[in-house]
Parts: sequence; C-alpha cells; structure tokens
Amino acid sequence: MQEILVANNLRKSFKLSAKQRKLEKTDVAVKEAVKDLSFTAYKGEIFGLLGPNGAGKTTTLRMLATLIKPDSGDALIEGKSILADCNDVRRRIGFLTSELKLEDFFTPDYLFDFFGSLYGVDKTELSNRKRTLFSRFGIDRFAEVKFGNLSTGMKQKVSLVVSIVHDPELVIFDEPTNGLDVITAKVVTDFLEELRRDGKTIILSTHIFSLVEKLCDRVGIIIDGRMIKLDTLENLTRDANLEETFFAIYNEVTGGRL
Repeated sequence: MQEILVANNLRKSFKLSAKQRKLEKTDVAVKEAVKDLSFTAYKGEIFGLLGPNGAGKTTTLRMLATLIKPDSGDALIEGKSILADCNDVRRRIGFLTSELKLEDFFTPDYLFDFFGSLYGVDKTELSNRKRTLFSRFGIDRFAEVKFGNLSTGMKQKVSLVVSIVHDPELVIFDEPTNGLDVITAKVVTDFLEELRRDGKTIILSTHIFSLVEKLCDRVGIIIDGRMIKLDTLENLTRDANLEETFFAIYNEVTGGRL
C-alpha cells in the first residue's frame, strides 16, 4: 500500500487562561492536547479519528494542515514535512473545518475562482471543476447569491467545494457532518465515498459512531490526546459494535470518567 501520510510522535500543548482553567475545573496551567501521536494513512482509504470532544482530534488535524506547529514530532504528506515544507503540504491537501469562515458578501462563484487562483489552478481546469462540482452539489442555482444569504447546508457545500478546488490527493475533514440536516449530511458522505473510489485519501475526525461505521476503512481511537487503539473497522467490530468497543476501551483507559 502506498503511504500518503505518516505522522510521527506529534505533541502539542496549550497554555490555559484563568477562564479556561475555571471552565475545565483544573489548576493545570498547560494542557497537553496531543501526546506522542503516530499513525499512517494510505492511498485510497478513509482513516477516521474517533474520540470525545477535547480528545485532541481537531488539534491533530490542524497540525497536519500546517495551521499550527507541533511542539515536537513531524508528519510527512506525500514525503513533504509539515514543518520544513509547509507550502508544498498546503498545495497537496484540502482541509475542511467548521472554523472555515467564508466572507458573507462574496458569492460562491467568486469564492471558487478566488481560491482557485490562490492555488494556481489553470483557468480552463478551474472552469471545468466549477461546473462539475457546482452541479454535483446543487450550488449552480445559488452561484451568484451572497454567501451570508445561503442556508447552513448550502454554506457547508460551498465550503466543501472550495476546500477541494485544486483537486488534492489528501483531504482532511474535521467533523464533516456536524450541524447538517440529514439530506445534506448524506450528500457529503456520498461524496467522501466517491473521493475514495477516485483514489483520494481522506482523514476525518468525528465522535459519531455511525459515520465511522459507514465510511472508514481504519480507525484510530484518541482519548486524552493519545492514540489508544488503531485498527481496521472490521477488526474493531469483530466481537461487538463500534460504540460498545469504544466505551469498553474508554472505560478501561479512564476508569469510566465522564
């Protein structure tokens, strides 16, 4: 199998403000969000990071997307380091997160062209990809509507197509169906399966068991910033469903702490 992403011993800590310490009910001034996390993702697979809120999933994805630097460790994406080759990495990945905030007064048509130009996509290729993706997601009818006037589902679709405007080999999704209605969520999950069939590699984080069971080939279970278990979905669910397996692992690691 061809390795697309290799993460080695990623670590990341954050200083907690007094307000954050109060919210988290802790006296600890520094939170270690990700602790010596390593995994490999292969061409044409969907790799899921499964864990509760605060487990370190989003921090991990933000490091892989070069939005934040790890305190130590590194990751290679198609052989390029997230530390030494940031620009090369960014050209090779697509990254979609709920934190992606597109400007309300721009239209989908303008946003697609703008991000395409940032990635240096050929104008003819960009026009063809726009036509295909806008039709695929029903954006074509809203191409000239300001982003701020779109529905939540349509905003997510526009954010999705903008994140893959350059046709990347690796696509990173942070909670890709969060807050979506069932119709839009299905459109997104169907498209992820389509990307896999096209040979793309997808990394997604989620806390939704059914999404992992529907999509993922392999799963890494993250608890308190550590990769506790990494295996194929088939092996993880051999003796019990994914939810039961997860909570058995969670209770063993945390002693049932909520």
